[in-house]
Amino acid sequence: MSTSKLPLGIEDIKKIIPQRFPFLMIDRVIEASPDKVVAIKNVSVNEHFFAGHFPDLKVMPGVLMIETMAQAGIVLYKQKFQNDNLLYLVSVKSRFFNPVFPGDQLRIEVTPMKMMSKIGIFKADISVGDKKIVEAEIAFGTQDAKFS
Repeated sequence: MSTSKLPLGIEDIKKIIPQRFPFLMIDRVIEASPDKVVAIKNVSVNEHFFAGHFPDLKVMPGVLMIETMAQAGIVLYKQKFQNDNLLYLVSVKSRFFNPVFPGDQLRIEVTPMKMMSKIGIFKADISVGDKKIVEAEIAFGTQDAKFS
């Protein structure tokens, strides 16, 4: 993937990651290199999950924030490996600091810790403005990856 045409919009992102509506979580990629990816997620009150989480105080579920970081991690992986490998989530270590509400714009930043053709481990952070929302260490791998 060429980084010369940044930012990447939704149609470009759909060429990189396999997720689709309603599970396509990143809206834009504003920085992309093998050393760092920065993506944006605009949180709208019309998101399907707000119907039940929670009707009286709409809060973005933490598991969807993890998915958002994982999708940015796929973009990071594709910076180094130009292949069609399907990547599966293997492990997550995370810590949440603040909730996310409709109208927030998430800035997702991911950096590699270890990237190989079948296994990837990366650090991820989400912030809204200058407020830290979550930090995580995420691992993923191909179906035939060995994690022992």
